[in-house]
Amino acid sequence: MHTSRRTLLAATAGAAAVVAVGGGPALAEDDDTVRHDDKKLRALISRMTLEEKVGQLFVMRVYGHSATAPDQADIDANLKEIGVRDAAELLAKYRVGGIIYFAWAHNTRDPHQIADLSNGIQQASLAQPRGLPVLISTDQEHGIVARVGRPATLFPGAMALGAGGSRTDARTAGRIGGAELRAMGVRQDYAPVADVNVNPANPVIGVRSFGADPQAVAGMVAAQVKGYQSAGVAATSKHFPGHGDTETDSHYGFPVIEHTEAQWAELDAPPFRAAIAAGIDSIMTAHIMVPALDPSGDPATLSRPILTGILRERLGYDGVVVTDSLGMEGVRTKYGDDRVPVLALKAGVDQLLNPPKLDIAWNAVLQAVRGGELTEARLDESILRVLRLKAKLGLLKDPYVTGRGVDRVVGISSHLKAADRIAERTTTLLVNSGGLLPLSRRTHRNVLVVGADPASPSGTTGPPTTVLGAALTELGFTATVLSTGTAPTDATIAKAVAAAQGVDAVLVGTYNVTAASSQRALVNQLLATGRPVVALAIRNPYDVAQLPDVKAYLAAYSWTDVELRAAVRVLAGRADPLGKLPVPVQKADEPTEVLYPVGHGLRY
Repeated sequence: MHTSRRTLLAATAGAAAVVAVGGGPALAEDDDTVRHDDKKLRALISRMTLEEKVGQLFVMRVYGHSATAPDQADIDANLKEIGVRDAAELLAKYRVGGIIYFAWAHNTRDPHQIADLSNGIQQASLAQPRGLPVLISTDQEHGIVARVGRPATLFPGAMALGAGGSRTDARTAGRIGGAELRAMGVRQDYAPVADVNVNPANPVIGVRSFGADPQAVAGMVAAQVKGYQSAGVAATSKHFPGHGDTETDSHYGFPVIEHTEAQWAELDAPPFRAAIAAGIDSIMTAHIMVPALDPSGDPATLSRPILTGILRERLGYDGVVVTDSLGMEGVRTKYGDDRVPVLALKAGVDQLLNPPKLDIAWNAVLQAVRGGELTEARLDESILRVLRLKAKLGLLKDPYVTGRGVDRVVGISSHLKAADRIAERTTTLLVNSGGLLPLSRRTHRNVLVVGADPASPSGTTGPPTTVLGAALTELGFTATVLSTGTAPTDATIAKAVAAAQGVDAVLVGTYNVTAASSQRALVNQLLATGRPVVALAIRNPYDVAQLPDVKAYLAAYSWTDVELRAAVRVLAGRADPLGKLPVPVQKADEPTEVLYPVGHGLRY
């Protein structure tokens, strides 16, 4: 059952009166007026207790599909990790200013449930004394990072859009994706990624980046920022000062970026400059060390020279700065969980995202103010930025969403069609020896589909081999599907080789193939059958370098259904291959030599 909008508004009328300071008009949403309303926002801040001020700086996870009645397993997880039962108790105890949604925290089952959860969170927060609306956020990058799945619209991810090369498409994807998030009560999206992926071995960014050319990435970032923000959702470019050239995943280690200051200015800075010029609402920090920008050995998240010296002063950015998750190893290697939030605030951060133990982080900030290490005025500065953003997003006027709004916006036919059209323009044809593609139903009707089946980014698409098989069947082919995984065993390879005997062609989905990967043995043994083999890189386009004997190779950049179906339309000749590599592919045995340069992409 969906709580009616009227009931919710009635329940929070008292709290809303606090927001419209002095009973005056609600805050306007355009930037200029928001600046004039700083006086009202400062009045709000002046009425807060110190504890409420500390709470406003935190953005926290919470388990459960409901703000007040989560499943027992989620109550148990909340009690264990946060010491509260549900979102309502979290807000009553810590007065957090933001909540982040995750699929693994069971926040994102379906659009109506998400909208109800959002309304429940706002109701619980506004019911508190001097209650304020909550800024609800999530990581909806699309492609390989998406927290909200079907029936919401899923778009190609950044590298796919980079391959499409259309800023219009990037902006459209942002606008539609943003409109759907807003309809579900999410008003801050931790996208787009502004990192320039110049390292093929990058384990954490890869296809989440628009590409390797700083200027091209800058153009796509600006387009997406404008798209999201035109829909009334705060975009967040990440991960400042640039996470594109690393071989360490900051979730599990502490990456060091060895760029000189000149290299940083040339390679990493342009997309962030473009985001700022486009009016970006928030920027996320990276848990990386950049000795050229700050020789102290601190991660950028905790670096005053980087966040205040460069981002605020040199780049002139005055919007909200949010940390990457404080539970990640990259920010925890040097300091304890009690020091990290205090040092982040001293560096210039405004929002502290997802600390591993909220009580430790929250109390550490409180004690830092009481002990004089942080001033209350420093907290007020960040709270003002957060409140300005809440005002701009209309949260102080009306934080609620409706079931009707969900039905009118989320996953509607025109949005799904737009996603299909955009995806079709991203598929990249890397190799087509002897004109094997497009495959014809007349000569290659029976197709064996094998390959990797990684879990869906959103939990609602795939598995890839099944999607590819169904897409081929829909186009009149006869498809047999055999999932062989990311590390096929000898027995699995033998089964695939046997299945290939009676078919006209084999389609294999490859996933992050390395020199040691048994996916290479699978493909080579399938080639040895003499059957035509078409390979589709369903994540990194670099796979093609490891499989030089494949006669036809396509890149899809992700394994969500929208990208896989588009790739099948391309390989069957129902759509032209229009994508161009946004990153160079180096030779596998000679990484200094480029096999396929940026801009490579064959046509029929």
